[in-house]
Amino acid sequence: DAAVHFLVGGTQTNMLVIESLLQPYEAVISAHTGHVNVHETGAIEATGHKVCTAYAPDGKLTPELVESVVKAHSSEHMVLPRLVYISNTTEVGTIYRKAELEALRRCCDEHGLFLFLDGARLGSALTCPENDLTLADLAALTDAFYIGGTKNGALFGEALVMSAPNEHFRWHIKQRGAMLAKGRLLGV
Repeated sequence: DAAVHFLVGGTQTNMLVIESLLQPYEAVISAHTGHVNVHETGAIEATGHKVCTAYAPDGKLTPELVESVVKAHSSEHMVLPRLVYISNTTEVGTIYRKAELEALRRCCDEHGLFLFLDGARLGSALTCPENDLTLADLAALTDAFYIGGTKNGALFGEALVMSAPNEHFRWHIKQRGAMLAKGRLLGV
């Protein structure tokens, strides 16, 4: 029941997912080392969404870290944290285990948050000997994730899997100049 969209690169994919799921006053929760916080030249902030960070020495968010950010934003005078951003493999080379992802999913459900997994380096996470996650687990536990091609040897391209209903996502793709006229080439 998920929608799959092919996009050119990771920054574009991160920006489109976040922008399409959030209202203008809503924010992203990320580890302080998170790609959307450190390596995307302010792409998320350029869409009007703040990235709220939590210090995570191993690069991984936990329910406790997410809850600390949620609690710190308690009124309409602040942005409203609404989306948890994680990457697997993280920026520091760690991976999420299934139990960790399940705990984050429960936390997100409890607080009404989306869970988005940046999969630019998903190939390395899935092939890591310590990995116990499958693509089916990712689809069941996240609202959106992508399978990165660009950082895994492909000429270009990311396959975004969206479990959260978003019937107008293709309009976001087109409006932001991300719809290729020859999209079939991206699929190949």
